[in-house]
Amino acid sequence: MTRARLFRVVAGGALCGALAACTVGPDYVRPQAPVPAAYKELPPGKPAEPGDAQPRGDWWKAYADPELDALQAQVVAANPTLQAAEANYRQARAAVRAARAEIFPGISANVGANRARAGGGSGGGRTARAFTAGLDVTWEADLWGRIRRTVEASETSAQASAADLANTQLSLQAELAQDYLQLRVADAIKRVLQDTVAAYERSLTLTQNRYNAGVVARADVVQAETQLLSAKANLIDIGSTRAQFEHAIAALVGKPPSELTIAERTVVPEVPDVPVDLPSTLLERRPDVAAAERRVAAANAEIGVATAAIYPALTLSAAGGFAGTSLGNWASLPNRFWSLGASLAGTVFDGGLRVAQRDEAIAAYDATVAQYRQTVLTAFQQVEDQLSSIRILEEEARVQAEALRAARESVTLTTNQYKAGLVGYLNVVTVQAVALAAERNSVELAGRRFSATIALVKALGGGWQAGELPAASTLSRQ
Repeated sequence: MTRARLFRVVAGGALCGALAACTVGPDYVRPQAPVPAAYKELPPGKPAEPGDAQPRGDWWKAYADPELDALQAQVVAANPTLQAAEANYRQARAAVRAARAEIFPGISANVGANRARAGGGSGGGRTARAFTAGLDVTWEADLWGRIRRTVEASETSAQASAADLANTQLSLQAELAQDYLQLRVADAIKRVLQDTVAAYERSLTLTQNRYNAGVVARADVVQAETQLLSAKANLIDIGSTRAQFEHAIAALVGKPPSELTIAERTVVPEVPDVPVDLPSTLLERRPDVAAAERRVAAANAEIGVATAAIYPALTLSAAGGFAGTSLGNWASLPNRFWSLGASLAGTVFDGGLRVAQRDEAIAAYDATVAQYRQTVLTAFQQVEDQLSSIRILEEEARVQAEALRAARESVTLTTNQYKAGLVGYLNVVTVQAVALAAERNSVELAGRRFSATIALVKALGGGWQAGELPAASTLSRQ
C-alpha cells in the first residue's frame, strides 16, 4: 500500500471515529418524584430508623419459624411464576448481547465452485470452471449514536427485568408468609373451638344432671345441646379454611396439594416489630419503583434511536479473496481480488414517518415518567396504609385483651350463679357466646396484625436495594 493510500485510510478512519462520537437524543436525567420528609402514620414516639436497622434478605425470619424458612426456600427453587420471571430476565440479557453485536463489523466467508458451458450444440461449446474463496466485511459507522442508544435501551430494559424478577420473588414470599401465618391462625382458632366444645360438653352434662334432679326445665338442656352443636359445626368449618391455606401454600412451592401436608400447631408466632426507614430511602428499596425508573431510562434512549433514524447511515464494506479457473492454482497471488467501499444512505422523503416515530418515542417517554411517579405515590400510600393498620391494630389488641379477660371472668361468675340457682341457663349461654367471640376475635386480630406487618415489609421493599441491580457493563457477559 502506498503512503498516500495509507494516509487516506487513516484519515478516513479518524473522520469516522470523530463522527461516531456524536450521539443524538437527550441524555438521561432521572425524573423528579414527590418524596415526603416523614411518614404521616408513623406511631408517635417511634422515629424512622437508619437503613442498617432494616431487614435484609430473609426478612421472614423475624417470625422465628423454621418451617416457614423451609417453605420460603422451596418458593425460590420451584415456583413456576418465579421461573417465568427469571426466564424473562435471561431473555432481556440476551437482547443486550444482540444489541451490542451491532457495534462490531459483520464478517462472512464464502467458498464456491461452479462449471458453466457456453456455445452451440454438437460439442461446439466451451466449458468454463471457476473457483472462488473470500471474505466480506461490512460495518455501519455509528454516526448519530443509533447503535449506542439501542444498547442503552436494551441495558436499562434488562435492569428493569431484573427488578421485575426481584419484585416477583418478594411478592411470592410475602404471599407465602401470609398464607402460612393465616394457617397457623386457623390452627389456633381450631384449638379455641376444641376447648369451647369441651367446655360446652361439661355444661351440657351439668345441665342434664340438674334436669334429671328436677332443678331445671328441659329447655335448659335443649339450649345446652344447641350451643354445643353450633360450636361443633364451627369446628368443622375451620377445617375448610385451613385446607385452603394449605393448598395455596402447595401451589406457591410448586407442588400439587396432595403432596404437601403441614402438621397442625396451636402456637402462633409473635408479631414482630418492623423498623421503618426514612421516606427518602424508599425509592432505592422497592424493586417495582426501580423497574419503573429503569423503564423511563429505556424510553429516553429510544428517543435517541428514533432521532438517529432521521439522519443518513454510513456503511463501510470490504471484500477480498481469490478467484481462478483451475483448482490447482486458484489460490495463487495473481488470482487474488479485493474491494473497498463506502455508502451513505438516507431517506429523501417518507411522508413524515421518521419524525412521527420520534414524536411517538417522546410521548412514550412522557407516559413512562407519569407511570414512574404514580408508582412512587402508590409506594408511599402502601407504607402509610400499613403503618396506620399496625398502629390501630395494636391499640385494638390491647382493648381486646381486656375484653377477653372480662369475658372469661363473666363466664366463671355466671356459671357459679347458675349452679347456685340464682340465674337461668340462658344467662350462661349468653356469656359463653360472648367469651367465645372474644377468644376468636383475639386470635383473628393476631392474624390481621401478621397481615399488616407482612404488607409493611413488602411495602418497604423487603430489604432489597437498588444497588442489587446488575451493572450495565456486566449484562452482556452474564
